[in-house]
Amino acid sequence: MSQSVTRRPRTLFFAIQVALSGALLAFSTLPASAEEASGAERPAPQSPDQLLGPLFTDVQSAKLFPDQKTFADAVPNSDPLMILADYRMQRNQSGFDLRHFVELNFTLPQKGEAYVPPAGQSLREHIDGLWPVLTRSTDSASKWDSLLPLPKPYVVPGGRFREVYYWDTYFTMLGLAESNHWDKVQDMVDNFAHEIDAWGHIPNGNRSYYLSRSQPPFFSFMVELLATHDGGDETLKKYLPQLQKEYAYWMEGSENLAPGDTHERVVKLKDGAVLNRYWDDRDAPRTESWLDDVTTAKNNPDRPATDIYRDLRAGAASGWDFSSRWMDNPQQLGSIRTTSIVPVDLNALLFQMEKTLARASKAAGDSAGAARYESLASQRQQAIETHLWNGKHGWYADYDLKTNKVRDQLTAAALFPL
Repeated sequence: MSQSVTRRPRTLFFAIQVALSGALLAFSTLPASAEEASGAERPAPQSPDQLLGPLFTDVQSAKLFPDQKTFADAVPNSDPLMILADYRMQRNQSGFDLRHFVELNFTLPQKGEAYVPPAGQSLREHIDGLWPVLTRSTDSASKWDSLLPLPKPYVVPGGRFREVYYWDTYFTMLGLAESNHWDKVQDMVDNFAHEIDAWGHIPNGNRSYYLSRSQPPFFSFMVELLATHDGGDETLKKYLPQLQKEYAYWMEGSENLAPGDTHERVVKLKDGAVLNRYWDDRDAPRTESWLDDVTTAKNNPDRPATDIYRDLRAGAASGWDFSSRWMDNPQQLGSIRTTSIVPVDLNALLFQMEKTLARASKAAGDSAGAARYESLASQRQQAIETHLWNGKHGWYADYDLKTNKVRDQLTAAALFPL
């Protein structure tokens, strides 16, 4: 049960200031239910590190919890600005106990009971038994929770991962389909469509602190998987608006880009070829790994910390967090430079999205739209063959924006165009 903290009297001015700040903040918080987020796209809510400022920094710096994600997922028991005001007044007082303060003012995530499968199960029986254990339903969330509510049940990875993750879910859905849980496949597609409608893209995971980035765009594969079971082209037609909106997110800024320039997730090479890269809208330490990122930046003083943070976040957006694929020095995480690399897997996925959009547009009776997406897919295919094929070694690879040539690294991403 949560407890409240006895607050000291404040001056009238300070009380009014806090009240006004709280009122303003209330307008920017996430919706309490999934239904509230439907319709028009909403501004992104603030993440816990933004809401709590110095309190968040001090808790993570003090290593109160072995896992930095614990406090990122903690739920304030009252208005975060009021908690922060209390913290600023109390922290320099004799005998102040930070852990006690946190325990009084936040509800910490609880570890679930360890799942013990029945003895003697086959592998298939074990997997089938796990689905209900890993399924969550959070169609509403408390006002200050970092969790973003979703309208339908969803399957989580488990352990410290208490939310649904974007590209992981496609492979989860393949398992659900094999287990004949098509109702859950439908639910997951609907949840991601809801996120696109609410936020303009599918975030890394359904947390406020993941909203600044996406992940490998597998939504078109998810829709096509569902279409194999239920509806065929009608299913593609149903989700065409969300497919279009996700594509617009990835391509935002491409129309006005000059050759040799970049804009967020889009790059335009000197020959005019348009390709994509991973990106995060923020250049601060990741909320869920705050101290790790701060330490990485401190260990690399020759680079601006904001550049390191952005590249770490972009590495998380890639789903390859973390791989030497993104680093100049495989032994040094601080040499990561994800945003200056054009990934072959990402562009193969966007080619797939363009082809799916063409098919869905045709199903909707939009022949002009279908032709447009087919043309975009053809242009991307040519760009992949021209810039992301390493003829010297005979494999697909990433393009380096700093050296302006294809990289020599062989990674599993080489398989995506195949």
